[in-house]
Amino acid sequence: MDRFEAMSMVLAVAEAGSLSAAARQQKAPLATVSRKVSELEAHLQTKLFNRSSRALVPTDAGRSYIAAAKRILADVAEAEQAASGEYTTPRGDLSVSAPVALGRLYLQPVLAEFLAAYPEVDVHLGLQDRAVNLLEEHVDIGLRLGTLADSSLIAVRIGEIYRVACASPSYLKARGTPKSPIDLSTHDCISYPPIQSPNVWVFKRDQTHAVPVRSRLVVSNLESACDAARAGIGITVAFSYHVAESIKSGELIPLLQDFQPPALPVSFVYSPNRFMPVKLRAFLDFAQPRLKARLADLPKSIVGGGTRRRDVDR
Repeated sequence: MDRFEAMSMVLAVAEAGSLSAAARQQKAPLATVSRKVSELEAHLQTKLFNRSSRALVPTDAGRSYIAAAKRILADVAEAEQAASGEYTTPRGDLSVSAPVALGRLYLQPVLAEFLAAYPEVDVHLGLQDRAVNLLEEHVDIGLRLGTLADSSLIAVRIGEIYRVACASPSYLKARGTPKSPIDLSTHDCISYPPIQSPNVWVFKRDQTHAVPVRSRLVVSNLESACDAARAGIGITVAFSYHVAESIKSGELIPLLQDFQPPALPVSFVYSPNRFMPVKLRAFLDFAQPRLKARLADLPKSIVGGGTRRRDVDR
């Protein structure tokens, strides 16, 4: 009996919840998966799973064995990576995830420099506006916005971003400039629901201000909201990295800055690993200072109010 193969099968069955699902994931015959589990149970002289017509649940002994098998197989994988040189020379595939706009505008230029500096590393960049599960989706490192809910990940903070209300000069000339959130009731708004509801926008100063708005346009991504604001359709709310260049150029004017909520942290996150691959360490050491500098280079007028700039922990 190949003990490592049997361990892998047991883990696959435990994670899939059934023999048939594990067989499909492993692309192996159901009979083979069932036989491997039975052989291991016979070798251990204990039952690893309680079987029924609807479910397959680990026994107490099975849960203990599965936890130990995970550690053993992880150690074997790390030993193989170390022996192959992955832990001594930056080489191989590196999987990176990031939010769409932040990744495209800020991380991708850094990746271009990284690829030139490390010709033996190939990068797979996934851009999604959702929290990617690094372990399940086999991602080495992710760029995240906001407070991190998963405390098992290691986080390296690299900066902060802000929420910005803004409009074009032409719109403000025609409709006036709102001085407080309540003034938005007389304006046309452009809403991106994950940031602001199409019906009520929320701002904060000493207290929370929830104000009713009329959304003349509701969009499914922030790029479209910013395009519409530049076209003079109305006022929108976006993240600072979406509108930084438009504010620098004067295409958009920041509004209601004293009523914006606190900054959101931006962090690199990765799973703890006793042996960090050199390719990942090289990427962190290379990308962290460069991306930190890019995030810090935002127009001063969109950080804090007026020409003031908040002191932020970078």
